[in-house]
Amino acid sequence: MLRAWLRPDAAIAWATIGLCLLLIAFPAEALHSSARGLAVWWEVLFPALFPFFVLSEVLLGFGIVHFLGTLLDPFMRPLFRIPGSGGFVVAMGYVSGYPVGARLTAKLREQELVTRTEGERLVAFTTTSDPIFLIGAVSIGFFHRVDLAPILAVAHYGSGLLVGLLMRYHGRKEPMSEPTVQAEQRGSRLVQALQAMHKARLQDGRPFGRLLQDSVQSALRLMIVVGGLVVFFSTTMEMLRQSGAIHALTDLLQLLFGLIGLPKPLTDAVVFGLFEVTLGSRSAGTAGGVLMHQAAIAAWVLSWAGLSVHAQVASILSSTGLRYRPFVIARLIHSLLAALLVYALWGMIGPR
Repeated sequence: MLRAWLRPDAAIAWATIGLCLLLIAFPAEALHSSARGLAVWWEVLFPALFPFFVLSEVLLGFGIVHFLGTLLDPFMRPLFRIPGSGGFVVAMGYVSGYPVGARLTAKLREQELVTRTEGERLVAFTTTSDPIFLIGAVSIGFFHRVDLAPILAVAHYGSGLLVGLLMRYHGRKEPMSEPTVQAEQRGSRLVQALQAMHKARLQDGRPFGRLLQDSVQSALRLMIVVGGLVVFFSTTMEMLRQSGAIHALTDLLQLLFGLIGLPKPLTDAVVFGLFEVTLGSRSAGTAGGVLMHQAAIAAWVLSWAGLSVHAQVASILSSTGLRYRPFVIARLIHSLLAALLVYALWGMIGPR
């Protein structure tokens, strides 16, 4: 009987019941936290992500992925063991931020341009913060230090690429997908890439007006899912705070930080960052103390990405067959490497 209660699905059921009871016990706090989450989605995430979602869908329809896939195939396969089409996901993911990398990986998987293992490798290291958030919100907005941006960027994106190199060993015994350029094709790599793009555009066949309409509809559906998850996690965090669970976790982390010599005020940043990247980054910037430790925790938060982003990625991948476990392992490695890189590079590119 006890084993049945401890099963993952039973644990989720009990957690859901507990959350419902907390919502009943703290209705006003639940309403205010939901409104805060909705404001974050509408004022920050929607204008930041929606154009990229639409643009990426349009580019897919025009065959840009096949164009870049042919051009980048000789570089992406030996480095990351993914086809060249993954280069498009890397570029868009790093520029647009989470969860764009997961969305584009799912689209490649739907079009059978990547295998399941290649898709898991790809989404593992393309789930990153966008530069605007890292520089504008974190470095300038939360820390008020523009000179902090270089080390945060190098630590965050550099460790992401290191994760990509490590993930090439994930499923290393499984065969890779076939190259988009066949041996019998003639001409330069650029000509072959243009031919691949033209062929993909003809296969899609939708006129631009229909393609744009479909792209907007697809992006809106995804944004609604993202918004719902943001509101849900905003409310969940507030309920955990009202119940005292957040404080208990903070006390435990303060004990751990005391043992390893990290400032105890940074425990709030870790706790908030565990759930949501914006709250964790803001808390790291306002914690005070030694700037190097604050920057290391901020890099950890940005690379872990928060359970809210994890839920968004999991929901995107749920219909593709891609597994969540490699993704969460990659996030753990990414976050630890990012924090370590801050300490390792502080003397070279850290603020003076």
